Amino acid sequence: MKKPWVRKLLIGLGIFFGLILIANFALNIWLKTQLPDYVKKNTDYKVSYKRMDVDLMTGNIFASAIEVESKNPTNTQVIGLKGSIDTLKISRFGIFDAVFNKKISSTDLLLANPNLEITLADAVDKKTGKKKNPVSFENIRIRNGKITVFKPTKEKFLSVQDLDLIVENLETTEDVVEDKLPVVFDSYSIRGENFFFQPNTIYQLTIAKITTKDGQMSVENFYLKPLVSFDDFKKNFPMQKQLLEFAVPQMNFKDITLKKNKVSLSGAHFINPRFLVYTNNAVASKKEKKPFNFDIDLKGVQITNASAQLIKPDGTDLLLAKKLNLSVNDLVFNKETSSQVIPVHYSGFKFSGEDILLAANNYIHFRNININPKNGSFNEIAVTNPGNKTDLKLKQIAFNINDWKIEDKKLNLDVKNVLVDGVAGVYIPSGEKAVKKKQNFAGIQFPVTIRNIQLKNSDFTLDKDNQPLSFKQLNAQISNLEIAPRTDNSGLAFKVKDYSLSSSNFSYKTKFYLMTVGNLNLAKNKAVISNFAMKPLVSRAQFIKMIPVESDLYDLKFSQISAAGDLDFFSENKSIRASNVTISNANANIFRSKVPADDPKIKPLYSKMLRSINIPMFVDHLYLKNSYLEYEEDTKKSDGPGKLTFSNFNMHVQNLNSAKMKGKPTEVKIKIDCSFLNASPLSVNWNFNTADQSDRFRIAGRATGIPASSLNAFIVPYMNVSATGTIQEMLFDFKGNPKGLGGSFKLKHKDLKIALLDKQTKAKKNLLSAVANVFIKSTSDKFPESVEVEGVERDPTKSFFNMFWKGIEDGLKKTLIGESLAKTTETVKDVTKSVKEEAKSPSKTEEPPKKKGFMKGVFRKKEKSETK
Repeated sequence: MKKPWVRKLLIGLGIFFGLILIANFALNIWLKTQLPDYVKKNTDYKVSYKRMDVDLMTGNIFASAIEVESKNPTNTQVIGLKGSIDTLKISRFGIFDAVFNKKISSTDLLLANPNLEITLADAVDKKTGKKKNPVSFENIRIRNGKITVFKPTKEKFLSVQDLDLIVENLETTEDVVEDKLPVVFDSYSIRGENFFFQPNTIYQLTIAKITTKDGQMSVENFYLKPLVSFDDFKKNFPMQKQLLEFAVPQMNFKDITLKKNKVSLSGAHFINPRFLVYTNNAVASKKEKKPFNFDIDLKGVQITNASAQLIKPDGTDLLLAKKLNLSVNDLVFNKETSSQVIPVHYSGFKFSGEDILLAANNYIHFRNININPKNGSFNEIAVTNPGNKTDLKLKQIAFNINDWKIEDKKLNLDVKNVLVDGVAGVYIPSGEKAVKKKQNFAGIQFPVTIRNIQLKNSDFTLDKDNQPLSFKQLNAQISNLEIAPRTDNSGLAFKVKDYSLSSSNFSYKTKFYLMTVGNLNLAKNKAVISNFAMKPLVSRAQFIKMIPVESDLYDLKFSQISAAGDLDFFSENKSIRASNVTISNANANIFRSKVPADDPKIKPLYSKMLRSINIPMFVDHLYLKNSYLEYEEDTKKSDGPGKLTFSNFNMHVQNLNSAKMKGKPTEVKIKIDCSFLNASPLSVNWNFNTADQSDRFRIAGRATGIPASSLNAFIVPYMNVSATGTIQEMLFDFKGNPKGLGGSFKLKHKDLKIALLDKQTKAKKNLLSAVANVFIKSTSDKFPESVEVEGVERDPTKSFFNMFWKGIEDGLKKTLIGESLAKTTETVKDVTKSVKEEAKSPSKTEEPPKKKGFMKGVFRKKEKSETK
């Protein structure tokens, strides 16, 4: 027998469930008969349906043949609805929230054959200022849907047809949270056609079809289309830098998941995409960067057969590429990587492309490119510029990398080798000066090391400022190149352990010269240049017309130039430290015309010129061997150039330096031995100290056995004077500085006589010649062995050799004429009349010289025509 309380409990439960059944039955009757009117009176919508079933116990709702419409379509504070739904199923509907909180929530929502037009409400309630989110569903299923979403402004925002959608464990974030996604879900399945999305007035996105099967999503004909022309974009959106247009015929994804702040997928594959980017000159406003708090994890990304085009603001192409292929494994982008130099992490990648054109200052075309983390190559490169006729081709640029990684937010890079192969053609640098910008290398770990750089099989010309530098059969190699910022942060500095360079038929063309080299071999510890020549490109007459002030015209040949030592031309702190430099079999012709105006620039002495070299330089021994030097000079009045020759020329220079190498001597010692005028031995010793700021020097020499007739090649056309006799010995020892020189001079001569010549006929002027020889000491036996040269002032606009010649000139006057010249004044007056009569004769064209000017004409050029 049951106890009384058990019976009471059972009766109570029976009554309770009975009431529930009655209430449920009454509710369903009410829903069928009264709900549409209730909704119409108490909500913003008009609803009708054929059937509606509600289970109060489970919260399940079933409805069919539903029609819905907003009572006031112009009210933007609520979601606008219009359309029909064949079947609606809601599981575990939150009736309490719906009645008391006006919030719809459910675990499952099924919509069958919905055909809806939805107008979004304003995002923020005007009364409360809070975001609205009145609907929440965990799982959503839509079958065969046609949905169109409008913005509150009635502009079309989103639409899709034939939509089949399944989303499980859907969560939405009501408020804006920096480190959470607005929508997350566990799994999904979607199929639909004719997707449309227009987020703003600039872009429109369309998708022809989306399908999902076994976690694999397929997207067909993805198209991001600009709604404005590029000209309108620049005009109406001046602060935006890019206008984009993307078209992807086929995209595939797998295993897409959205969890809190993480987006992950695998197997992303973009097939035949087309990327078009218009670039604008807009300067982006400076905004504070917000931290990136999301994780993007892509297990695999692949792009196949892509094309890309970047267009400059003027409408021309900046980049044009076809057949681009990219494969990236385990791509990760998150808060940690976003602050790195390379803002992504990956386990590997491969990139390739064909027919790529880059148009910056020049047009650079790549036949194909292949790059991966360990190596890469750029093949069949063409560099052209129709504006300046650049036409350069490269067979290949290739590289191999030992290691590269990110540590402490810096890129560590160690390159194994770089190869540049088959450079051919002409490259003309742009004449525009690059705008210097402050460079920031904070994201790179220095030094960056390249173990080996090789340039081979190249024949090309670098033509800068119409001065082409040409290489034939050029091969070069650089070992252990280290790159680091300069100490003054003005750019990058380079340090090289070793290098070598070789070329044949090297040439360099300037305004006046063509320089050629038969063979060039250059290394850090040695250099050999064979068959060097520097030939004038203009005649002497043309040269004279082209120069504003007097200058030398050179014609040079060297059989060989060789150097041994440490030749560091690449490091930031460049230096030259050579044990010896040898120039063999030089043949040099130097021509100077006194027709152009004098050069008013101050000419420094050689010690100061060496001191002005910016890099440390020291050469233990410089040799000039078995050479021939020829100097020619003419004036407006000379009949052809005068000529001086130095054959069998040998020079030894010790301690050639720039006074910038610590611990090295700075005194330069020069020893010269040669044959003067192809007849007489000449030796010179010349010393100066580059560290001496007063630029003092000493030069001493000895010449013997000079036939006076040997000088005629220089003095006959230049001064219309010929000489006979012999200079047996000439000794000089001068000391000086930039102000002048002085010292001793000695001359031994025999039977020295001169003849003054007619300028036109070169006939001897007998009377004038006789007068001149009266004042010349024809022999030196009875005179002092040496004279003092003093008070020789230097013209600072003239060269060192002009001052040196003045010293020789002063010694000659004192030796040949002595102090007796002043005593001969009366004698000269007595013969003046005869001289004038001879000058007036038909065969004589020159006026007789004044007594002082006459001797100056014999032994010294006029100031306008002084020797260089």
